[in-house]
Amino acid sequence: MSLVINIINKSNNPLPQYETEGSAGMDIRAFIPAKINLQPLERKLIPTGLYLQIPEGFEGQIRPRSGLALKKGLSIPNSPGTIDSDYRGELKILLINLSSEGVEIAPAERIAQLVVAPCVRVGWQLAEILDSTDRNTAGFGSTGV
Repeated sequence: MSLVINIINKSNNPLPQYETEGSAGMDIRAFIPAKINLQPLERKLIPTGLYLQIPEGFEGQIRPRSGLALKKGLSIPNSPGTIDSDYRGELKILLINLSSEGVEIAPAERIAQLVVAPCVRVGWQLAEILDSTDRNTAGFGSTGV
């Protein structure tokens, strides 16, 4: 499936792109004038200079980059973050430093991934009972470790 999305790029960074043929997400870069130091457990909104027009029926999902998580301890606390189809403001990435030391974020550094996915809207139907399953009400940990 292929989808074309309108984008405004007010940064000097290249547009988000897939790094390999099999990549599910496109890398998003920091649009900052100078390096930022993120202290342990500090959270910061990092601008990207990008503005997206995601079509109705789709959402943007912001996910951490695995390499940054492993090497620097950087993550996204509300992962995956959602970009709704009616949002037109600047895409900003909420990063958190989960390491025990300060971490530098450089201008144009790849700080997150963007995955665009279909989004289904549901309607509710009140019911007196629900269909039975083998699992039924068994919750956390009930399917094994």
